[in-house]
Amino acid sequence: MSVRTPDPYPGWLSEEDLHEARQRLPIAYVEAIPVRVDPLGYVSEVGLLYKADADARFRFAFVSGRVMYRETVRAALIRHIEQDLGPLAMPQLPPSPSPFTVAEYFPSPSETGLTDDRQHAIALCYVVPVRGECNPRQDALELNWMSPADALSADVCSELPGGRANLIRQALAHVGWCE
Repeated sequence: MSVRTPDPYPGWLSEEDLHEARQRLPIAYVEAIPVRVDPLGYVSEVGLLYKADADARFRFAFVSGRVMYRETVRAALIRHIEQDLGPLAMPQLPPSPSPFTVAEYFPSPSETGLTDDRQHAIALCYVVPVRGECNPRQDALELNWMSPADALSADVCSELPGGRANLIRQALAHVGWCE
């Protein structure tokens, strides 16, 4: 049983074609860590989706998804934020979106420390302030807002699969938050 939200753009690749492509090519993704900021622009809360993975284990997750053919990175970010957080999230993308890092996932352990059993993937990773009302999509149970310290806690980091806890550390360091 799949708990994934149906792809609103089914013409891009069929499930079979996507599986085949994942076996032969790195796939481009965007990942966004939604944050709330205080009046001075400092991160006050980090938002993580809480959802079931393919093995029916509950884990934290980022807003994430593929960049489609002929789609800009900006458009992919907006599409996935709206898809994962709802149309009223009101993300604040900068005029020139530059990722805080480029994450490289491999299907087996590697020097990057990031894994994705399905594929070799390249993800442009962003910290994105959101101002509006967030309602997670169907396959997420909820969006958990937590302090930066709580987002870096051992309990939360243990529920981030594939080495993604390190990406939280990098994201918060990028915006000037220190432990």
